[in-house]
Amino acid sequence: MRSNVLGLVLARVFLVILALAVGLSEPVNAQTGPFSGGWNLQPEASSLEFQSVKKQTVVESSSFATLAGTIDENGLAKMSVLLDSVDTKVDLRNVRMRFLFFETFKFPEATITTQINPADLTDLAQVRRKQIPLTYSIDLHGVSKTFETVATVTLLSDDLVSIASRTPISVAVEDFDLTDGLAKLQEAANVDIVPSATISFDFLFARATSQAAVEPISTEPAKPASVALEVVGNFDQKACEGRFEILSRTGSIYFSSGSARLQDTSAPLLNSLAEIIARCPDLKIEVGGHTDSDGGDAQNERLSRSRAASVVDYLLAKGLNPDMLESKGYGESNPIATNDTSEGKSKNRRIEFKVLGS
Repeated sequence: MRSNVLGLVLARVFLVILALAVGLSEPVNAQTGPFSGGWNLQPEASSLEFQSVKKQTVVESSSFATLAGTIDENGLAKMSVLLDSVDTKVDLRNVRMRFLFFETFKFPEATITTQINPADLTDLAQVRRKQIPLTYSIDLHGVSKTFETVATVTLLSDDLVSIASRTPISVAVEDFDLTDGLAKLQEAANVDIVPSATISFDFLFARATSQAAVEPISTEPAKPASVALEVVGNFDQKACEGRFEILSRTGSIYFSSGSARLQDTSAPLLNSLAEIIARCPDLKIEVGGHTDSDGGDAQNERLSRSRAASVVDYLLAKGLNPDMLESKGYGESNPIATNDTSEGKSKNRRIEFKVLGS
């Protein structure tokens, strides 16, 4: 009798120990929920790519090199994309994308926000891979839009999860007020570009409390110069000439009407320009002012000369060597568009930069 009781006691103790062992061996996700502790993006193992089409049939793939992101314990995911890190695999093409299309000197980053429903992932530890619906917002170029998609979520381990696009996502340039930038890009590259792109992503997240996670990543944008994919140090003459030609097309240097006084909105581009000139120390740069045909020839020549001089004064205040810069006014003598329309006149009122020599 005693042996039977003792046997039952030992059996119960064994079952308790077995239950504890099984409980400890269950995935952390099953015990604590899919977002417990929060998750950090692993940028080196993540990708965000976009595909564009030029000449109707030529598809080009590009990506962004600098990403940051988190998912909090409630499933709120936030991503930051530093647009200066655009990578087309061609230096001057990157510069065109930065200054003409994205206008990163004014809009340095894009952000993506979505709320992941934890209930959609309660069985992820068992199924390991599933597709979930996502409603997400993109803030790009000063415009915020909301879209829907389906994402594939894959649990790689208890502390690593992949969230990837199931199919490419189509985005139209007009949705984000990028139509003018596309026109500048086409003109600079002398090529027709389809006014939409497809985006695909594959983001790897690590649980913040695990050894797999790196240090928490700040979603504050870094300075553009620190993320742009270009050579370190000074540029060669070809790279300088290409950059000045591109910056001359931005149309982002503004003056008060009929005046040579720079508007504050000119500062972002001029600050970027100063950084580039500083990396072309052996060259002499001409800052040329141009006007439309309104007003007399002499008046326009004086105005264009004064505006060019104002730009040079701004750049010198940034500490540049005076011997590197020269201003000149061309008035209305070199139009690049018709003066019969307001759009053409706007293009003719411009500041251009070119290399005079070394």
